[in-house]
Amino acid sequence: MRIVMTGSFSPDRALHLKTAVHRSCSRSYDGFLERTFTFLFRGLVYPQIWEDPEVDMEALVLGPNDRVITIASGGCNVMSYLTADPAQIIAVDLNQAHVSLTRLKLAAIKNLPTYDVFFRFFGGADQAANVTTYQRFLREAIDVDTRSYWEGRDWTGRRRISLFARDIYRHGLLGYFIGIGHLAARFYGIDLKELTAKKTLADQRAYFDKRVAPLFDKWFVRWATSKKLSLYGLGIPPAQYEALAGASVDGHMASVLRQRLERLACDFSMSENYFAWQAFGRAYASDGAGPLPAYLKRKHFSEIRHRADRVRVHNRSFTDHLGLEADASLDAYILLDAQDWMTDVQLNALWAEITRTAAPGARVIFRTAGVPTILPGRVRDEYLSQWEYDSAGSKSCSERDRSSIYGGFHLYRRRRGDRR
Repeated sequence: MRIVMTGSFSPDRALHLKTAVHRSCSRSYDGFLERTFTFLFRGLVYPQIWEDPEVDMEALVLGPNDRVITIASGGCNVMSYLTADPAQIIAVDLNQAHVSLTRLKLAAIKNLPTYDVFFRFFGGADQAANVTTYQRFLREAIDVDTRSYWEGRDWTGRRRISLFARDIYRHGLLGYFIGIGHLAARFYGIDLKELTAKKTLADQRAYFDKRVAPLFDKWFVRWATSKKLSLYGLGIPPAQYEALAGASVDGHMASVLRQRLERLACDFSMSENYFAWQAFGRAYASDGAGPLPAYLKRKHFSEIRHRADRVRVHNRSFTDHLGLEADASLDAYILLDAQDWMTDVQLNALWAEITRTAAPGARVIFRTAGVPTILPGRVRDEYLSQWEYDSAGSKSCSERDRSSIYGGFHLYRRRRGDRR
């Protein structure tokens, strides 16, 4: 789940999230869960985005003339998309924390003196020198709202910028969720970090089958994951939980999580999957020689620095921003998994704007908790008939997405010459 908010919790942003998530009476148990979810999402959720940008860029075939709009989330993919040299990237998010993190990354790549300083800040993100770096190079380079966010206090009473001295990847709602998972594994005598030392897929498979898979048969794990509240740290609201649980053969969330974690642990070499490093090692490779997001690779530093001014970051909803764009003016749309928790009314409002603003041949990608695309039967034919679903391409991208946590990746293309 991605279109969320935090920070300066304005009535408009609160209304957007409540409209999307609150579907039950506040006095009911489901209503309580929904309101707990919106409360938790007032803080940082994703220190690292969990969609594979390399698969995104291949699916979208991004080029120099493309105007792209995406949900910002943690900003990693926004930065990585710049390696494809698009004309412009518009990043939108209702989450003030994600907006502030994305803006900080853009300011950093433009203003920090060297790649090594940049990597220390966002690759390691765990040294006190990063706070000094912020004061010296970044504080005056960011806007007032972003500065206010990072210099404000978190729930511990410490300034948020200190997260970069305390390993930001161990914080945020997702970071805490992963940490709890490691604690649970340790309770049963398993150190998940051992998986990052495996050198072959066969070794990864053997370790998973022997050490990790049995955890999902433990009574406590099955009981805990049967509670919707337990997966809020993954950004899964109540409505999306039902879709995810429905993707399993036995209807149990533990089975779904085991299957997704198996893909993460076994389908890609540890030498090429930074998502697995974050899940099992809770960090990128300490020597900097392991797998990294494109924006953190030394070879891309100069080109991303040169292109960073092409990004515009806005604290607003995807649909609202599309309403400000001209007809046939956008080429690529990246929705992450936000549609999973939209109502039919919201989906149709979104696709009305996507269809209006799409240039001929425009592409849309998104992910879903379940396997099939969720649009047929929900988005009106007057919009959906103007798009072609690439079934083979979607299946291929799903299989190659290294984050491995989604059931489906979906690619739609605007039919050329169809302007109704």
